[in-house]
Amino acid sequence: MTRHAPEPITQSVQLRDVIESDLPILFEQQLDQDANYMAAFTARDPTDRNAFMAHWARILNDVTNTIQTILFNGQVAGSVASYKDEEFGELEITYWIGREYWGKDIATRALSLFLDLVTVRPLYGRAAKDNVASLRVMQKCGFIICGEGKGFAYARGKEVEEYILKLEASETGDLEDVE
Repeated sequence: MTRHAPEPITQSVQLRDVIESDLPILFEQQLDQDANYMAAFTARDPTDRNAFMAHWARILNDVTNTIQTILFNGQVAGSVASYKDEEFGELEITYWIGREYWGKDIATRALSLFLDLVTVRPLYGRAAKDNVASLRVMQKCGFIICGEGKGFAYARGKEVEEYILKLEASETGDLEDVE
């Protein structure tokens, strides 16, 4: 029996600023019903292109947000962002990966790159309690569960429990705690 060594990873994950031509791709990615169910906390009506475009115009024009397109082998695979949550009052991360890119470690690699770009700590993230994949992505990037919450999830049409995760400054002191 011949054993083959695994092929080296030649697939590239990169981040760049969002450009206008990304938006139709991101819109199509967020139409996936299974992805919406998993994410839980989504737009009221993901099929409303006008609402999607208005939302993106607003968040892209907010200088307090950091938003990047995730590229995988040069193709738009999703987006990752940080924003100040109005209810929570803290800086949070969010990300979306197109379903065709699931299971390839793209979300973890993209979030890791993003955390090099956004150095504010503490930094928070949230995920529905049953969204094991998203919880795992954040935990692999150093986030720890620090609380629980719940809120109405449009994608599920009901209140959903969530975990709140926190990323502290590294112990080496190379990141500043900025408010």
